[in-house]
Amino acid sequence: PAVYSLDGLLVFGLLLVCTCAYLRKVPRLRTWLLSERRGVWGVCHKAAVIGTRLHVAVSVSCLLMAFYVLVGK
Repeated sequence: PAVYSLDGLLVFGLLLVCTCAYLRKVPRLRTWLLSERRGVWGVCHKAAVIGTRLHVAVSVSCLLMAFYVLVGK
């Protein structure tokens, strides 16, 4: 999907949140990548926090987006 469309931005955002939340669970990567709270790594830190605190909503939205991309488009 193109990043310039709304559904492409939603897919990109969901993938960013899910990837950062997964990387936060790995101890060595957590201290190396997600310790910064400013700049580009700060965005990853904030996405990881969103992914871990709202894991149910993120997983449901991932399933809905996957269904939309596979069937709806």
